[in-house]
Amino acid sequence: MIPIYFCILLASISIPALYSLFVNDFIVHWKNFIFSTGVIAIIYLIWDVIFTYLGIWGFNHDYCLGIYFFKLPLEEILFFFIIPFCSLFIHYAFNSVLPNLKISVRNTHFLAYLIIVISSIIVLIFYSKAYTLINAFFLIGVLLIGLKYHLEHLQKFFITFLIILIPFIIVNGILTGAITESPVVWYDNTENLGFRIISIPIEDFAYAFSMLFGNLMIFEYLNSKKN
Repeated sequence: MIPIYFCILLASISIPALYSLFVNDFIVHWKNFIFSTGVIAIIYLIWDVIFTYLGIWGFNHDYCLGIYFFKLPLEEILFFFIIPFCSLFIHYAFNSVLPNLKISVRNTHFLAYLIIVISSIIVLIFYSKAYTLINAFFLIGVLLIGLKYHLEHLQKFFITFLIILIPFIIVNGILTGAITESPVVWYDNTENLGFRIISIPIEDFAYAFSMLFGNLMIFEYLNSKKN
């Protein structure tokens, strides 16, 4: 079959790679971006490997190139470098056009603490569901760090994340079986809430937020130290 996973990643990175020349944050600070992406990739790949071995999720070999590391297809490893690049490209491109657009400090606190409270309740009720539990912990941790040390970036990211969700839903929808006979990435639904948007587990949205904003925080911290 066609290696759909690889084709999706290739299509995802093509436009941002072409236009990234016009976004200085990716050119001037490329070393910091590679480092921040690498740190987050290591954390999430460890999580990925463990969950793959436990059968909490897995991959349809028919849609992959056939190159594997610790049961992960090559595409899954590339995912943690390509998707942050594409997503944060959208963030910085948007902010280069509208640099002053952000939600208020009050609303940022309200929204962040609301998500933290909801996530905490989910932890207490659905503690036996591994994917739900770990996602909630990661999301709570990232939001608390953001509120403490990266409030202004959180004010902006809450807005740009809504834009990032557009390509995210397209890419993740294809990967989770929205248009294919069987999903490229499958989940054991006993380990998540079982609630999906199109074909995407609701936990994936928290997963995307914590992964991308975690990357952004490290990247901005390194930039501030350099400056």
